[in-house]
Amino acid sequence: MALRDRFSKKLNCPQCGNEGFAEASEVDDPKRKHPDFKVDQLPRGFGVQRPANHQENFVIKCECGRKFPFRSVAEAAAERR
Repeated sequence: MALRDRFSKKLNCPQCGNEGFAEASEVDDPKRKHPDFKVDQLPRGFGVQRPANHQENFVIKCECGRKFPFRSVAEAAAERR
């Protein structure tokens, strides 16, 4: 069984200012096609709009209606450098 990387991410809604920390995890095996990304806990006021196996495709929805990816493509590119 593969270990899971766990991490926290600060969520901040640019529309209403709602914010908090999400707890997430994914499989720690770069050879896997799908890292099995999961958000284990969301702060109050946020929910899952569209679950996905990758952070960049996982969509969060704020209670105000604003939708945004859990992790933007720009964040992913900056981390690869």
